[in-house]
Amino acid sequence: MTAIAKIGGVKWLQRLIPEAVNSKLLAASAGLGVVVGFLVALLEYLTIEVVLHHVLEWPIGLQVVSPLVGLALAYVMLQWVGRGCSPATSEEYITQFHSRNPSFKLRDVPTRLTAGLATIGLGGAVGMEGPSIYLGAASGHFIHQRLERHLGRGSAQQLLTAGAAAGVSAVFQAPATGVVFALESPYRDDVAHRALLPSLVASAASFLTFVAMPGIAQGSVVGFAFDESVGTGQLVGAVALGIGAGLGGRTFAWFIRQAKTLSKRVSPLVLMLSGGVTLGALAAVSQQVFGQPLTLGPGVSVFEWLDSAPSLSLIVALFFFRAVATLTTVGAGGVGGLFIPLAVQGVLLGHIVGDALDRIGLGEANDGPLWAILGLAAFLAAGYRTPIAAVMFVAESTRGQAVVPALIAAAVSQLVAGSASVSAAQREERLGGLESRLALPIGSVMETDVLTVPPDASISEFVWLHALGQRQPVVPVVDGNQYLGLCSVHDAARVDRARWDEVGVTEIVDVTAPTARPSWTIRDAVAAMGAHDLDLLGVVDETHGFVGLVRDSEIVKLDEILVETESQKSAE
Repeated sequence: MTAIAKIGGVKWLQRLIPEAVNSKLLAASAGLGVVVGFLVALLEYLTIEVVLHHVLEWPIGLQVVSPLVGLALAYVMLQWVGRGCSPATSEEYITQFHSRNPSFKLRDVPTRLTAGLATIGLGGAVGMEGPSIYLGAASGHFIHQRLERHLGRGSAQQLLTAGAAAGVSAVFQAPATGVVFALESPYRDDVAHRALLPSLVASAASFLTFVAMPGIAQGSVVGFAFDESVGTGQLVGAVALGIGAGLGGRTFAWFIRQAKTLSKRVSPLVLMLSGGVTLGALAAVSQQVFGQPLTLGPGVSVFEWLDSAPSLSLIVALFFFRAVATLTTVGAGGVGGLFIPLAVQGVLLGHIVGDALDRIGLGEANDGPLWAILGLAAFLAAGYRTPIAAVMFVAESTRGQAVVPALIAAAVSQLVAGSASVSAAQREERLGGLESRLALPIGSVMETDVLTVPPDASISEFVWLHALGQRQPVVPVVDGNQYLGLCSVHDAARVDRARWDEVGVTEIVDVTAPTARPSWTIRDAVAAMGAHDLDLLGVVDETHGFVGLVRDSEIVKLDEILVETESQKSAE
């Protein structure tokens, strides 16, 4: 009776999960979140609490030299240990997200993380979120590699996104922000919506793990909160701030692109030396002007400095000093993220706008925190093209206050910034020009004369006769007329080559790949292929008899033919 009750309980719990949700994927996402939360906590502790904390206590003479040492160590790690590994971190997540076959080299992970620790810990003006996102995405990739047969082919991008969300969640202690940022950042005008549920699970698990770690500083990286109501004057100010942040974010994105272009034309050694000298000079001048080297590190110390109510001229000077420091660190090959530096620029801009409004009589005495919050949201929205994540970050950091003016500031800055973004790897959206073709029947792109593999064929016969002989890396396995699944070179490579003659294709056939019906539209096929990261789809009838194949290349060809036909008609 107890066993029956347990089985019934399991079935009842399973009913609570939507059919389209892979419960194994959610379990893997939860485990991923725990792992990432622990690793990010450890990485932040070593970078900020151990290294940067001690650097900021050194005499100014040593602080001036420390950025150069950090860039030199990063250079050695990337060029020698990593054998020419790029300094990309969060950008690498976006690049791999858009790759059909994501690949994180195991050697590159500790190399980039160590380079990031050296860059940020010794005073580079970039943020911890870059290494944290990269660490999370790489962890998701490695878990997918180990569990691919259980999770399915389409789980790669979802676990990458879940890992990135877990990284942001941990480093900012803002789980909702982590989810939205990871979903928004791969695209400028779209979201990676299929990874929403895994990202939610991983982000929550990472946040809980991070805050449970002993010895880790708790609380948001933004050291202030807004407690007052918002009036008409603040809403008008939000529009003005959105315009300023949009222009600032657009300019910042342009300089980031120029800095990265310069890094490809000039010797890395020259960039490292000149960048280190520049950062040291900025730290020395900062010590003289502001009383402390505020250009060192991600810039969180700027929030405390602003509490001392500095003059408007000092805030404007620091705005430009921090921008130059961040651009120099990026151009010199430093490893780190831009989320926190953009947030710092936004907070500084918010104080500048708030002070200006006070001077013309539109501000109020208690509006200081409001302008900082609005500037942060607007600058992030303009720089990364992630307005929802920016507003969510504001909401979580300030306990839900200032959301309405933050939305206005973010929206205005998004309009003014146009298509500019600090990330070169972002794409506009998922489907583009195929949208208008998706209502066509699947028969428009279906192949019926298709090469198939019998179930009694060996792996050796499949590879040499079908894959290599016919240049088809993925072939359907058909028994008579019955479709059994897909056989790929990728799965064959998992088997020892010495056993290819004795192992049959039935041992490696993927029976989990989705199938289409002849009644489907192209939209249905595209959705199925996108959900499972496939570039082809088997088409079967009601009795599971094999009808044909649909390839994404044929869908693209159809679109090109229709575009050409329409252009000829319009010309006539």
